[in-house]
Amino acid sequence: MELFRNTNIDFLSKKWYFLAFSLIFSVAGVASMLFWHHIPLGIDFRGGTVVDVKFTQTPNVDKIRAELDRAGLKNTTLQADTRPGSNELLIKLDIRETSEQALDQGKEQIIKALETNAEAGKTDLNNIGYTSLQDYLLKADPLHLGTDAPAQYAQIARSIVNFRDKTHSGVLNSVADVSAVAPAGVVQALQQDFFTSNFGVRNVEIVGPQVGAQLRKQALLATLYSLLGMLLYLWFRFELIYGVAAVIACFHDTLITVGAFSLLNTEISLTVIAAILTLVGYSMNDTIVVFDRIRENIKLQRRDSLAEIVNKSINQTLSRTVLTSGLTFLTVLALFLFGGEVLHGFSLALVIGILIGTYSSIFIAAPMLVAYQEWRGQKAVPGAPSASSGGKGRRYKSPAKA
Repeated sequence: MELFRNTNIDFLSKKWYFLAFSLIFSVAGVASMLFWHHIPLGIDFRGGTVVDVKFTQTPNVDKIRAELDRAGLKNTTLQADTRPGSNELLIKLDIRETSEQALDQGKEQIIKALETNAEAGKTDLNNIGYTSLQDYLLKADPLHLGTDAPAQYAQIARSIVNFRDKTHSGVLNSVADVSAVAPAGVVQALQQDFFTSNFGVRNVEIVGPQVGAQLRKQALLATLYSLLGMLLYLWFRFELIYGVAAVIACFHDTLITVGAFSLLNTEISLTVIAAILTLVGYSMNDTIVVFDRIRENIKLQRRDSLAEIVNKSINQTLSRTVLTSGLTFLTVLALFLFGGEVLHGFSLALVIGILIGTYSSIFIAAPMLVAYQEWRGQKAVPGAPSASSGGKGRRYKSPAKA
């Protein structure tokens, strides 16, 4: 299938417009990273507190975010578990201390923000710990156990907590549910002094600054290693200038994408890094298609200048580029519009990256081959004539690596 046939667009004559576009956005992104929003790292990289919350029903992410905002928790990230019947939500807070107090602080902040059905004077049975429940039973002594109270109430409290956390996945529908593991007198006492909210905090974890720093280092190394590997591959498969041009184009794509996240003040998480690595490979693949056609045409059109060959090669691959890039763009655009908060950063990086990566293959990587030849004043590719001479009436041999 072809969208265009026999196009003859002079792409190289328009390269300065796109170079100006790249320069403007690159400078704006770098300025934002240096002076304005910097690089807005997510909790995965900067450290913070992650709270795992289980709900009785599918959580309304927008409503929960509004409740957290009202409670003063502004810099939160919500990630819903999409498995059917899971009803779990990860809430990431900007609390970076690594002490036990920080764990309790994160839990209490979430409970205070989400406990909208709290009953005056009563305690939430879904969010009480084993020790606090045992202390309550000892103080209330609903079974009038006397000297045997500590051991028996400890066992009852442990049975209730285990029943809640293991059998009911951390959330009881009502206080009466504990009648399956607790004596009637204990159930009656709990019904007087306790209520059950529609959620339970299952786990609280802290991503410390050292872990965040290590993740930042690994993400940077993963990106650099991928670029280096592609440079070596293109050096072996084509020529060194091909690899240099492709890597510069990929670096250009990555810089503009990260700069866009900084300008939009959108957090960069591990999923965004995965998207950036994906778009690096996607952009490189698109560039290789153009480069391969250039190499083929150099062998077939020996009397044309390199600039003419590059233009013809881009026109010949234009239909393929528009089809593949267009369909991929529509897919990631649907993820961006309808994928929800969890996929927002990932899909945004791909939307920006596919647009930038597609045009950089045409207006950044390919023109570098011609610019390199003009800078050297001789053949840019073994066997290609100089652009300045126009290549008319001269014959040359095929590239060394055909």
